[in-house]
Amino acid sequence: MMTSLFDQFASMKFLGVSLIYIALLMPMIFFPNSLPRWTNNRLSTTQTWLISRFVNQLMSPLNVSGHKWAVLLTSLMLYLISMNLIGLLPYTFTPTTQLSMNMGFAVPLWLATVIVGMWNQPTASLGHLLPEGTPTLLIPVLVIIETISLFIRPLALGVRLTANLTAGHLLIQLISTAVFVLTTMAPTVAFLTFVVLVLLTLLEVAVAMIQAYVFIFTPKLMSTENI
Repeated sequence: MMTSLFDQFASMKFLGVSLIYIALLMPMIFFPNSLPRWTNNRLSTTQTWLISRFVNQLMSPLNVSGHKWAVLLTSLMLYLISMNLIGLLPYTFTPTTQLSMNMGFAVPLWLATVIVGMWNQPTASLGHLLPEGTPTLLIPVLVIIETISLFIRPLALGVRLTANLTAGHLLIQLISTAVFVLTTMAPTVAFLTFVVLVLLTLLEVAVAMIQAYVFIFTPKLMSTENI
């Protein structure tokens, strides 16, 4: 039994084993797999078409050398969307509400783009720390500010995903609790609140997909500066 609103973000255990591991493996069943036949079914065809459209849209601003990131970013995008949407189902756990996990995704992506940029074009990468035409007196200050903003990027990336999903889950729980309490006290108000709950759930489905896209889009923007 939950004693706090935030207890829903604690991983449950079954026979001493944390269920977060099952939650992490669940999206794998939704990934398209190669089938031993000449033609695919409608689901596989739709998945392949959507993935192809996403890859084309994601990789179009990058040069040819940046297309090597397509597999990594697309796989992570599908993984995050699957976990976010599965977490909206009743009696499920959402691993992406954990800041530690999101930082585990954000920091390696950020570090990879920085290292690749420093390796391939160090002058251009360091040039982003100092905007062109900066007055001489402001150069030390701007270099410090740009360096701090560079190191804050992975933190902002992880916190954004965690905060948006956590806020959505809390709102759904609060409004669903209000519907349960008002059902016997004020049925009309309970029905109106239930309508709000349905609309909020649809909004959270959109937020789950948008936040997964934003999480991938930000490293892509960083890669355009360094690749």
